[in-house]
Amino acid sequence: KLSIIIPVLNEALFLSTQRDIFKSLISDGHEIIIVDGGSEDKSVQIARSVVNETFITKACRGYQLHFGAMKSNNDTLLFLHADSLLPEDAAILILDILTQSNKHWGRFNISFSSTTPVFSIIAWFMNIRSCLTGIVTGDHAIFVSRDIYFKSGGFADISIMEDIDICKRLKKFSMPICLHDKVITSSRKWETQGIIRTIFKMWCLRLLYFCGISTNRLEKLY
Repeated sequence: KLSIIIPVLNEALFLSTQRDIFKSLISDGHEIIIVDGGSEDKSVQIARSVVNETFITKACRGYQLHFGAMKSNNDTLLFLHADSLLPEDAAILILDILTQSNKHWGRFNISFSSTTPVFSIIAWFMNIRSCLTGIVTGDHAIFVSRDIYFKSGGFADISIMEDIDICKRLKKFSMPICLHDKVITSSRKWETQGIIRTIFKMWCLRLLYFCGISTNRLEKLY
């Protein structure tokens, strides 16, 4: 079975739209853990009504993800953003491929909630890049065997680049499994901040990160 860990900060709207999905996963024996970073909306109330465990911690995505992993019980961990929607058969896909493969972790392809054609192009590049490089963003819904997760050191206590950081360590065990099934993630950030601006900002931040700039400084820039 899966332990699905979801870091949250003011995501009441998205949590409320996923009630039925969460209930279905739980009825199939999977575990859902929400780690809230101090939401000011109704995220915590909604979470407590639909998932197995809800915790409140500091607002730091890396810390929230690792905290959830520490509280989990199952042998396969899935890290999911609150504004992302899993494919209907996600659990079966993950458990089957990990059983059949000699790899220990992986991700889904990504697609965006917007139907604007440019988002299909962005998603195509993101999917190709992550599979070729083994550097996967959290939007892709990273899954990993519990044993390898903890052997890798898990998510670091950082609020930015936590996904890139852990992928660099997971790659020491294997390259990721690249499932072609799609997680649908919200395009709100891109639409609000502007597509070109968002792409430019993220590439600049990653370049600075790979050049050794601290995540504390990157967070201020972000």
